[in-house]
Amino acid sequence: MGQDKQKPFESLAKQLGIEHQLRFFAGRDDVPRFLLGADLLIHPAYNENTGTVLLEALVAGLPVLTTDVCGYAHYIRDAKAGTVLPSPFNQGSLNEALSTMLESEHWLEWQNNALAFSRSEDLYSLPEQAADVIIEQADRKSGKNAWPTPSNQSLKSYL
Repeated sequence: MGQDKQKPFESLAKQLGIEHQLRFFAGRDDVPRFLLGADLLIHPAYNENTGTVLLEALVAGLPVLTTDVCGYAHYIRDAKAGTVLPSPFNQGSLNEALSTMLESEHWLEWQNNALAFSRSEDLYSLPEQAADVIIEQADRKSGKNAWPTPSNQSLKSYL
């Protein structure tokens, strides 16, 4: 987990003069331990195609503060397990939402909502579902059915 290239972030931190205030860690395989020990996940992404960590937070019963540019942000809204900020990003709005969440009495409700949602929704086969949709669209455009789809066989069996 977390095997992103940190060089660009280190360069940005240096440009901003805050490199001594940050610490970058290598990827870890014990992230669930941190999710279970946290009070809140804040993920103020400005560009994120999925945001799998949001789903991991739901499964851990962790309230989430995120932005609507995360592809999976709608799950937080659907689950009623936190706050999703609208675009465009505004630091003042993030600060206010964070303060509100930290002072809120809805912690147990958010936690219960997250856990109930993660038990009732299929959050685990999303990559396979996305691949099936992409393949189905490609087949429609080409007028062929050369790729496996949910109706003829699974992508896993094809690969």
